[in-house]
This record gives sequence, C-alpha cells and structure tokens, in this order.
Amino acid sequence: MAVDKTKNTQILVTFPNELVERIERYWHENKLKNRNEAIRELVSFALEQKENYRDNNQM
Repeated sequence: MAVDKTKNTQILVTFPNELVERIERYWHENKLKNRNEAIRELVSFALEQKENYRDNNQM
C-alpha cells in the first residue's frame, strides 16, 4: 500500500523489545488492523493526555 506523502510522513523508530511487546499486546487486545495503527493510536492518546494535563494545570 502506497503512502500518501501529502498527508503522511514515514519515520523509522526503534523501540526496546519490552515496549514492542506492550504495543503488540495493545494491538491484539484492541483488534486493530496492524501495529502501525496501534502505535498511532497510542501516540495520539498520550499527546492528548499531555495537552489536557498542561491545559488544566496552567496558572
């Protein structure tokens, strides 16, 4: 499947084996299409949480 380079950027990321195991567990438990989808979902969730935390703790 070709990547639409006007909407996406491919990156190479190296993860420790333990983290890959956790990602794969998340992938299968949530019945996602593939590992990339799991990683995108996890990163998006983490960024949203961080932004919400920052927004709620500004003085």
